[in-house]
Parts: sequence; structure tokens; C-alpha cells
Amino acid sequence: MAISSFGIFLMMKKENAYEKLVDIKDIPDLGGAPESLESTTLTDSIQTYVQGIQSAEALEFTANYTPEDYKKLKDSAGIKQDYSVWFGGTAGADGTVTPTGANGKFNFSGTHSPRVTGVGVNEVVGMAVSIAPSTPIVMDET
Repeated sequence: MAISSFGIFLMMKKENAYEKLVDIKDIPDLGGAPESLESTTLTDSIQTYVQGIQSAEALEFTANYTPEDYKKLKDSAGIKQDYSVWFGGTAGADGTVTPTGANGKFNFSGTHSPRVTGVGVNEVVGMAVSIAPSTPIVMDET
């Protein structure tokens, strides 16, 4: 069964519990393809490969800019943190959605850096949160 992108959250651990970092508009790929290491010998009729180390480029999330969210991100930038991307939430009667991670949680450590993104006429001002992962991204099995 497929799931909707509604209710996906970027979380950051604070004192043993995860909190929503900011409301995000999209998420990047959570991981990359492993490098291909050529293993061809002089007797192979085609090139052969073995899998190498998985690439882990910076993860970039976009969000709407607010001075409060930008300051919150800037104040905690450059400090190694634990992050998680949670799929799933519970909608309340007032329309707010509480993160649950019922459809999966993907955990990793790293450091983040915010920046305000370019904007044109009649557009919403945005920002990007770039996270440099320092550990593998793993699905929480609990």
C-alpha cells in the first residue's frame, strides 16, 4: 500500500526526545547509491563491478522562511545533532498534525546549516536546511 507525503516531519533530538525542527516542504533522497568499483580482469568479456562505499551527500530540506525558524536553525547550526525523518502523524480536531512516525523513522547524526533561498516577484520566501550526515541513515526498527 502506498502512503501520502502528508505528515512527514524533520525531527531533531533534544534531551532524549525528538522535536519537530521546522515545517518542511520536501525531503531529499535518504541515502545514495553505493560507489561501483571496477573489478574487471583481463579474462572478463565485460566490465565487472563490486559495490563500494555508499555515498552520503548533504541532505537539503526546504521550508518557508520565518525569522523565528531561521534564528532557531542558526542558533543550533554547526553542532553535531541527532536527526530523524518521521513518516506519519495524527491529525487533531484543530487541524494540527502531531508527528508519530507510524510509517517509518529514519535516524542519523550530522550538522545542519540554514540559508535563505532566492526569490522572485510574487513568490513565498523560502529557506533551505542542509544537513551533512556523519552516520549512516538507518530505519528505526522499534
